[in-house]
Amino acid sequence: MKKKVQTPAQAPLRAADRIRASASELFYREGIRAVGVDEVVDRAGVTKPSLYRSFASKDDLAAAYLRDYDVSFWESFERPGGTSYSNARDHVLAYIGQLAPRAVAKGYRGCGLSNAAVEYPSRDNPARQVAEAHKKVFRKRLRELAAAMGARQPNVLGDALLLLIEGIYVTGQQSEDGPAQSALAAAKLLIEASVKAG
Repeated sequence: MKKKVQTPAQAPLRAADRIRASASELFYREGIRAVGVDEVVDRAGVTKPSLYRSFASKDDLAAAYLRDYDVSFWESFERPGGTSYSNARDHVLAYIGQLAPRAVAKGYRGCGLSNAAVEYPSRDNPARQVAEAHKKVFRKRLRELAAAMGARQPNVLGDALLLLIEGIYVTGQQSEDGPAQSALAAAKLLIEASVKAG
């Protein structure tokens, strides 16, 4: 009798991967601190020792979740809607144009990295460190894009865009008819007021 060989598409996920996937879903939906390791292992269908073989602590698991979130964020930000933009203004507006309707959709919980920074005030927490590192790089990237747009004060425009985007993350969780629905128009006004004429 021939032994059936599993192809990579059929191979079951490793315990660590199931734990990460379960933690990702639960941490985003409920918040990191609200979810216990028991809930993560139950959802993943593994044992607690399996979790602790892969992650030294819940904080390490939370940091891994945020590193995964960071990778996903950059894929979405750098190619909004799967499209690359050579024009910085178009790039930023495409991202905000994709984000704003998603932010007012049911089940939206904002940015997992921003949420983690709020949940973990201690700067030595591994999850907080991942979130802070991401936000620093994101701020730098928005300032670069603002400079590429020809802003008179690129650091100010970059910071204004970051404040707007962070506002979308938060207000989108509060109301489906809140200010996030006006984000694209607000971004256009910010850019128009900041970019050199001609």
